Amino acid sequence: MNAILALVAFIGAIVVWNVAFKRNIGEAMVLGFLASAAFGGTDALRVAGESLMEGLKSQITFAALAFVFISELLTRTGLVHRMIDILSSLLGRREGGSAYAATVASGLFGAVAHNGAAIVATVGSLAIPWMKRSRASGETAALVLSGNAGVGATFPFSGAFFVLLAAPTVVPVLSSREVVATLFVTGVWMVAMRLVIAYAIVRWRGVGTMAAADIRPLRDSFGAGWTSLMVLAAVAVPVLLTTGPASDWASGRLGGLDAADAVPLLVWLPVVMLIAGLLVERRALPHGGPDWWRTLGEIGPKLGLVGVTMVSAFAASEVLARLGLGEELAPYLEDLQGVPSLVAALVVGLVLVIVAGPLNTTSTLSAVGPVAFAALTAAGIPAHVAFASVIVWASSEGCSPPGAAPLYVAAGIADINPARIFVPVALYYLLPTYVFGVLMAVGVLWIPG
Repeated sequence: MNAILALVAFIGAIVVWNVAFKRNIGEAMVLGFLASAAFGGTDALRVAGESLMEGLKSQITFAALAFVFISELLTRTGLVHRMIDILSSLLGRREGGSAYAATVASGLFGAVAHNGAAIVATVGSLAIPWMKRSRASGETAALVLSGNAGVGATFPFSGAFFVLLAAPTVVPVLSSREVVATLFVTGVWMVAMRLVIAYAIVRWRGVGTMAAADIRPLRDSFGAGWTSLMVLAAVAVPVLLTTGPASDWASGRLGGLDAADAVPLLVWLPVVMLIAGLLVERRALPHGGPDWWRTLGEIGPKLGLVGVTMVSAFAASEVLARLGLGEELAPYLEDLQGVPSLVAALVVGLVLVIVAGPLNTTSTLSAVGPVAFAALTAAGIPAHVAFASVIVWASSEGCSPPGAAPLYVAAGIADINPARIFVPVALYYLLPTYVFGVLMAVGVLWIPG
């Protein structure tokens, strides 16, 4: 029971510090790590030290920091705004075009930036005024943006992706390259779900065409912004080199060396995206030492928070693994082996959605992700499917009132009382997110392994 008690202490420290005391997730994760390490008894210092070193050396930690830096830098260059201009040219002239553009733009931005509040703040600052000028109410505009906030966590390389990948019950079962394609398709499914929801909102709540002044001709918007799409396309290079026929070709060129070993995804993906971003956005980058110093100074605090969070999460996972969490959970999980996968998915999904109410996605996965993943796989659900379903359920932070931070950001931009969309956001977005996670878990929605 020692490892299970350490897990309870880890969860309790995160919840108390993050929710009760309203402190940031970085501090909560450090306390959670220390609380779990304390269960090492007389070996607590050694266990904590060795686990901390593993967290510092992890490729996962490097990749998380690299992607945060890239997303912050490319957001400041205006790349996202040019993407939105293209979407507006394509969709703005049809009824509800602003709602559809906001949904697709949230997916594109989320694939790069991942943070729910950042998605709402960046896309919403443009899309919410557009929707209001398209005869949508402020409540409807805020509803659409807050509902879209969680989509970023369902794409690869989000904080949620790395935290769950580092979980002690996941590390022995899945590697990063086995779930990259899985999460890409999962993210596409979640964008598709939100487009269907946007259609329902347009029909039932009323969203007209966008104001003509907000729509640029496609020739102009695409001519000015087509290069921004190349940054997203750049991630295909290392993915192709480590999977399928291209992997065999690369291995042959490397004298038989496994391409996945020569091109570790978690190292090369952010490097390739950064190179593409620097080339495409070279004219919009800071000029000279003072500009770069100021930019790095503004990005630094976010990097620090993410770094502390990721190192603590990985270190805590190492602690729990060293204490024997897997072995201690095994007898309890064996009881789920005879349970139908649908029942396991319904129960586990409900628990995750409830926990995601007061916590954000990363905190939810840090707290209960390892156990949720183990419970689903014990019920016979394939590991890559369980991985995707757990992230989908945990991504409900933006549409899970009253603790959903993105909801308050959207309400602030729309200048409305946030309580007025508590029920609509739960009905339009929270419930479908729960259902989609269940459908993935039982194999109704296909995702690659």
